Parts: sequence; structure tokens; C-alpha cells
Amino acid sequence: MTSRSTNGRWPRDDADALGPSTQPLSTQPADTRPADTRPSPTQPPWEETRLEARAAEPPRLIDAQRRFDVCHVGLVLRAVLGVQLALSLGLAMASETAGQWAWSMGGASVASLSAVLAWLLIVCAAKAVLARLPEWAQWALPIALGAACAFAGSLLLEAVELGRLGALQRIAAALSGALAAGLLLGWLKLRERAQAPADALARLVELQSRIRPHFLFNTLNTAIALVRVDPNRAEEVLEDLAELFRVALADEGPGAGAEGVRLDQEVELARRYLAIEQLRFGNRLRVHWQLDPHAAEARVPPLLLQPLVENAVRHGVEPNDQGGDVDIVTRARGGEIEIRVVNTVGLPSRGQGHGLALRNVRQRLRLMHDVAARLEAGPGDGRFVVRIVMPR
Repeated sequence: MTSRSTNGRWPRDDADALGPSTQPLSTQPADTRPADTRPSPTQPPWEETRLEARAAEPPRLIDAQRRFDVCHVGLVLRAVLGVQLALSLGLAMASETAGQWAWSMGGASVASLSAVLAWLLIVCAAKAVLARLPEWAQWALPIALGAACAFAGSLLLEAVELGRLGALQRIAAALSGALAAGLLLGWLKLRERAQAPADALARLVELQSRIRPHFLFNTLNTAIALVRVDPNRAEEVLEDLAELFRVALADEGPGAGAEGVRLDQEVELARRYLAIEQLRFGNRLRVHWQLDPHAAEARVPPLLLQPLVENAVRHGVEPNDQGGDVDIVTRARGGEIEIRVVNTVGLPSRGQGHGLALRNVRQRLRLMHDVAARLEAGPGDGRFVVRIVMPR
């Protein structure tokens, strides 16, 4: 355990190059304010910053603000392929030859695809209405609609003269549609619950990085050194640190990050972090921004950009005497946006990373955008590149 020095100050970090240390501040400054304006003993001045515990509400089955739902291309693909796979296996067990199976599969595909796509289109179009209904209705109505769409699909099969179904077969088709709708809704519910631990993990990672003694000590030590020589700059440093803590400690409830935040908000958070590190590294940290204004309003998972920037500083700049470059690029291309964080590679970092930040970012992208987003990371031409492509 590190002990305090004899002059009452903590030892300064050798990476801090902000000149001579200042004198220790008094721990009990005199309060010169009038008595009527001083905080009441029963109402401490930090009362408004206390965290309030509140019961976590389970995520709703259908939410009009959620990105991944029945309208998402990833869910549509899974629904169509899942129904076709179940149908092909069932018909294979009932068929004696491959030719008979192929003929049955051709006719059944007409009914199943029509039913599945009709269900998806109707539920997607009625998403805003369903989101206002109670939980039981959000389950009951789509399941009933699944039965109706499957029954209509069986009638379509007869209309195009690809087969004739009896009453029992029509009832079985309707029950199969209801079961398929219920399974799909259940999978959506489980997937939404799986997003809560990912949100918690992301905030835990950010909180740990914010309160990492090395980073926190350097930031406070920098602010102390600037108080006398540049008070305005010291105030900016403390404001940046406070904003980083505010975002890391934000409690928005389960599922609050499903809609994401604006990309320009993530850029601003990364700017604050780099502004603090710029004071510490000076000319060793060279930051280059290439920001596309058309990508500013894109929705991204919260706490997406800052962990990647922090990784670039820790592993690409900190271990090298000559420092390094960090490039942050955003670009809008049609219906997609591209985010790139590039840092130079020199000496290996002092602490071997575990890839937690990259794994966490990848998981959050998957939960928010599924197959529509991708993350690529790896070295190339003396640089380490992290590239994210996701829908706007």
C-alpha cells in the first residue's frame, strides 16, 4: 500500500509534467458567507447529488422506441428461416420420397411465407399502437394475429390449387401460427432482458476507468497545479472530469439504452476525455478529428466511442516516449455510418489488456443492431484500427 509523504501530500505521478507542485490546501477553509446563506446542518450541500435507489422495471414486450423489434431485418430473417426450417423438417418426416417432399415444400412455402410476412408487416405497422397497450394485450393480440395469418395462409394454399386441407389441418395451421408468434415474442423478451447485463457491464467498465487511481490522481493533480497559474483551465479540467463521472454514473433504468444516443454526444464525451489526457501528455498526444456532420444525428449505443479512444491512448500513446497519433473518423454513407478509431503502434503497453472494451462494444452493437452492424479491429501498417459500420 502506498503511504503518504511527510509533507501531507500524495506522491506525484512521474507522467505529470506540469511544473512545481503547489502548497497543500487547508482542509478546513473558513466560511465567510452570511449565516442565513450557509447550508443547514440537516441539509448537507451535496444532498442533491445523492443517488436514489429505485425499483427496476422490467422492459416492455413492445416498445415504439426500441431499435431491435419486429421491424428489424435481423428478426425478419430469423423468423422466415426459422419457420421454413421447422416446416421442412415436419414435411420431411411425413414424406416418403425426396420428390414428394420437394412438391409438398413448394406448396407449403407459399402459405408459410405469406403468413409470416403478413404477420411481420401488420405488427410492425401497429407497433406504436401496441406499445400503448398493457403487457397481456401485447402478448395476446400478436399471438391471435399469428393464428389468423396462418389460417389465411392455408386458405391461400387452396386458392392457388396447390393442395386441399381438411378442417383439422386448418386448425393445426392456425395453432402453429399462434405458437410461432408466441415463440418469436418470447425470444424478443429474452433478448431484451439479455441487454440489461450488457448495459450494466458497459457502465461498470466506464466507471472503473473513470475511478482508476492513475487517471483520477493525474486529473486532480493537474487541476491543483493549474489553480494558481491558470484558474480557468483548472475549472475546465474539473468540468470535464465531472461530465465523465456523470455519464458513467448515470442511472437511466433498464432498456434505457435500447434507442441509443446521438453520435455527436459520444464525440463530445470523447473530446472531454482527450482534453484531460492532452494536459497530461502534452505534445506526445496528437489527436486528429475527421467528423462528418451528416453522421452527427445517428443513434449509437451509449458509451461506445470513449472506451475505444481510451484504449488508443493507453496502448498507443502512453507506453511510447515519442507519444503517438489518435485519429477519430466518422462518415455517413447512404443508410450506414462508419466510425474509425486509429492509433499508432510503438512499444507494447505496460499493462496487457484483456480486450474487455472491444468485447463489450461488440456485444452492445449486436444487441442494438444485430446483423446490421459489424466491428473490425486489428493492426495494419504500423497502426491499430477499430472500424464500426452500423445503420443510421
